Amino acid sequence: MNLVAMWRFPEGETIPFHFVWISIALVFGVNSWPLAGMLTALGAVTASTGLLMLDQATRGEIRFEETAEVPLMAAVFLVMVWHVRGRQRAVEELQRVAALERQRAETQDLFVRLGSHELRTSITVARGYVELIRSAHEDQQTDEDAGIVLDELGKLDRLTGGLTTLMRLDSPVSTPPLDFDAFLERLVRRWTPVADRQWSCESRVGTVLANPERLQAAMDSLLENAIAFTQNGDRIAVRARPAPAGFTIEVADTGRGIAPEHLAHIFEQSWSTRHGDAHGGTGLGLAIVRAAVEARGGKVSVASTPGAGATFTLTIPDAVPVTPRRAGVSPAIPKPNTSAEDSPNARRVP
Repeated sequence: MNLVAMWRFPEGETIPFHFVWISIALVFGVNSWPLAGMLTALGAVTASTGLLMLDQATRGEIRFEETAEVPLMAAVFLVMVWHVRGRQRAVEELQRVAALERQRAETQDLFVRLGSHELRTSITVARGYVELIRSAHEDQQTDEDAGIVLDELGKLDRLTGGLTTLMRLDSPVSTPPLDFDAFLERLVRRWTPVADRQWSCESRVGTVLANPERLQAAMDSLLENAIAFTQNGDRIAVRARPAPAGFTIEVADTGRGIAPEHLAHIFEQSWSTRHGDAHGGTGLGLAIVRAAVEARGGKVSVASTPGAGATFTLTIPDAVPVTPRRAGVSPAIPKPNTSAEDSPNARRVP
């Protein structure tokens, strides 16, 4: 139809001529053409419009300069084709990478579930046999050797658990309403029999939308870290308070602290928090903390003075309370510094 219009109205051929190229561009954008078909269509359009305009120029109906539009429009179309095909290749590559990523995630999840089960089963069996050998032989050498094996099995068990937790933190989770004050109180109580420390816990957050499993993974790692680098009688204080866009949790201890040169690395995987201390840790604890908090969109920071302890702060955003906050909860050990938060109305739990 555009070719007919160009032939019937040579004085206005510019409009139907450009409609020809607009049409072929639209059709090319809708369908994915093979290269041979695209070149055939381009050759047909170029030849038909070029011959028609050349005939009109020969008869004097248009100027010869106007025929230059034909190769120019063909060149513009080829540039467009080049960009479109490049985009198609990029999309195909993204789809391929996405499929590989899904496959990797599925393989990882399968490895985590099967590997964790098989490893821990073997560790449990090995530990049982070592205990059996230890009880059957009362000599000191066997007892010492068995103790070394049990220590190594314990490290392997902790390493397996840490890796499993770290790998699972990437998966999406639900965020049901959580009574955070009661949750934090129970969590700290779980740890109080583990080590002879001056434990304290205070929370004034209320009920929030959060995943308890990820919060527990982060807090367990922080408390285990605090125990590892404190001694009997040292203080471990856990405090939580509301923030403008969520809430914060602090875990402070009066242990040996962290060297300044290690502060920039302690949240990296495979980095032991106090580098050089032979405490038997896996180096994954604080990496788990960071992964768990960042998966929730939060951040973790640390402040420390060597010899004067360390304070880890978790900032959890968008955890808007869904019920009114209640009074804070705290074991009987008070904080050394009195502040407005130490209200006499706060409920204290022995």
